[in-house]
Amino acid sequence: MTARLSLYRKAEQELYKLDRSVKALFYDFCHGFRNNPNQPGLKLKKLKGDSRIWSARVNDSYRALLTPTGRETDGTESWLVIAVRHRRDVYEELQVAVNRVTGEIEFVDLAVVGDSALRRAGITLTPAEPERSKPAPAPQPAPPTEIPPLLAAYSADQLRELGVADQLIDLALAVTDSEELDQLVEGAPLLSKDILYGLAAGMSIDEVRKEITQPVELGHEPDLGDFAAALSRTKVTAVDDDVQAAIDEGDFRAWKVFLHPTQERIVHRHYNGPARVSGGPGTGKTIVALHRVKHLAQQLPPGSSKAILLTTFTKNLTTDLRLRLASLIEPEFLARVEIAHIDQLAARVLGENTAPGRSRQRVYDHVALNEMRQLLAELDDRRWEPEFLLEEWEQVILGQSVPTRSAYFQARRAGRGRSLTRPERNHIWKLIEQFTARLDKLGVETWGQASERAARFEMERAAKIRARREYKEGIGGKDLIHRDNSSGMRYLNYRYRHIVVDEAQDLSPAHWKMLRAMADPDLPNDIFVAGDTHQRIYDHQVALGALGITIRGRSSRLTLSYRTTKEILTKALRVVDPVRPGQRVSYDDLDDGADNLAGYRSVLHGPAPAFTPYETWDDELAGLAATLTTWRKELSTDENGSSRDPSGHIAVCVADRDMVSQTMYYLITKAGITCAELTKDGPKGDGEVHVGTMHRFKGLEYQRLAIVGASDGIIPRTHVIDRYRTEDPPRYEREQRKARSLLFVATTRARDALTISWHGKASPYLPV
Repeated sequence: MTARLSLYRKAEQELYKLDRSVKALFYDFCHGFRNNPNQPGLKLKKLKGDSRIWSARVNDSYRALLTPTGRETDGTESWLVIAVRHRRDVYEELQVAVNRVTGEIEFVDLAVVGDSALRRAGITLTPAEPERSKPAPAPQPAPPTEIPPLLAAYSADQLRELGVADQLIDLALAVTDSEELDQLVEGAPLLSKDILYGLAAGMSIDEVRKEITQPVELGHEPDLGDFAAALSRTKVTAVDDDVQAAIDEGDFRAWKVFLHPTQERIVHRHYNGPARVSGGPGTGKTIVALHRVKHLAQQLPPGSSKAILLTTFTKNLTTDLRLRLASLIEPEFLARVEIAHIDQLAARVLGENTAPGRSRQRVYDHVALNEMRQLLAELDDRRWEPEFLLEEWEQVILGQSVPTRSAYFQARRAGRGRSLTRPERNHIWKLIEQFTARLDKLGVETWGQASERAARFEMERAAKIRARREYKEGIGGKDLIHRDNSSGMRYLNYRYRHIVVDEAQDLSPAHWKMLRAMADPDLPNDIFVAGDTHQRIYDHQVALGALGITIRGRSSRLTLSYRTTKEILTKALRVVDPVRPGQRVSYDDLDDGADNLAGYRSVLHGPAPAFTPYETWDDELAGLAATLTTWRKELSTDENGSSRDPSGHIAVCVADRDMVSQTMYYLITKAGITCAELTKDGPKGDGEVHVGTMHRFKGLEYQRLAIVGASDGIIPRTHVIDRYRTEDPPRYEREQRKARSLLFVATTRARDALTISWHGKASPYLPV
């Protein structure tokens, strides 16, 4: 081998889109180039526009564009493939450079920029291989325009200082609308794309610098001519036999998961305590959490079995995390990770601390609510709603492990709305005592009770660990000798070295207290949290700082969506951040501050969401069947005309279980469309269209999604929450916010196409 080849990220993405036969030809090209880059058949030559870019022949129609990146220590030439494309799309004006902020190699492709923007910037593209029969068209002057540039508020120096590629600055300042900006960033380096989209989305210079530029800064001025050093800082793929296997499989992109530079900095950062990453749907929080687990596992010494906990709120999300992590991490590192949902973890702790035959049956909240209703009816006590009492018990008393009435008088009630007087708290405490005695008599407990008991057991365990350590330090640091391998050994160390939590916004205070006690607070990188309170669909209000998990100063925010199109995102944001007067909604930041989705944006494009009204529910179901039939037909054929199975790519989302049954029955019996119901364990059955309630769509995504029954009175359930409008206004606002978050989660599960329908009057949350 006389040359070593690497693939630039953009080139890898281009290869994925090419026909399988061209991919195979590219691998043959790589083999020949590595053996002898100067063989005549490759026709290696420089482009006239940028002497650092060379063109080489893949076949009669396709060219590989490369840049030399120095020599290896053994004298082997190093080359970077920066693009693979049809020869008619190769222009002399292509450019490659070292970014002054990141020190990475950047390839700038002006071939995708709109003609009007190019003309305004005075740029004419010259084909590197013009068609002999078609002379190059003469450049046309830009039409006069009075439309101000989209980024008129910014200067070239500001864009340059943030890290926009030099070749794009004049063009960026010339674009007049979002469509031209989309064309410009299509061929832009990732940093330039993020900066320009951030500014266009309304982020300030300081916000862009803090959230986009600073996380990827090199830290010193790079040598802009040293491509060998720049290559070491650039995310590339080595061209070897693994690449051939990936090309043969036809799914080039799936071979390796690339992290966005901002995500990568979060994943690899060293934290001196708990840390958090937030961001809207599709920004990659879960990807960051999984890569964080991988990074931490690789740092542990061999034999560190189950030293890392990866947890989340629900069972089906835990299953998804387990599958995704297994595809990302080698078995030896996977053995260092325990994956369990939070209630499973609490049940395990209780099992360790409960004598045989003394365990209680765990029941869901609706069972407990019925018992509370019966108790209040028997007492003829109408002072408090049973829902309010149950939430006060779970969120305040259980959430803070309040042991006595006097402690309840002092308990913090952040996020609970109306304040309570001392006599009111005294009355509530007596009711809760009678209620818990009732559950004890039945031999049952709620999952909230189970979590609180598990948290107490784990906190007692942590206290014993600290006591042993203090005793050890008091006797000069000598190791303690244990004559048994049972109870005493349990208090030597914390359960986990690292804890990573996904969908953190849905955990209760008791869950957090249990997790805090499971990892050593004196060690770095102890707890890593990924979540978004705009997606909180369970009423668990927490302030992590008050629970011993201090994330201030160690929080990061992701703003770029990789899943939802710009068209869908624009409408979805109006659900949680309405523009109508008097409808402002506030969200917390998992602490005592506020969170927002400022700068949240997408670079993907697709059709605008469809909003369709119907007279009746039957009419709506008929319209749904017609939409699904069309989608199924469209997805049954790929871009190359080959047939494919659309199963699992289409879903229908509804408000409750009754509507799930009605929808599935109609689709199966009236439209001949097979369905699979989404359950807590995933899809039940192998039907081609998945149907489920909004809660079941958490963490999932589909190419095409239909939300049906989005009517006023259904979203939200006005007959359930309207009584709080005057009785308990703070509770009413919480219920409204929770319902908005549920609809927001549902709308952002759609990747390519979204349709929302209703019968009668539309939900007040819909942006129509």
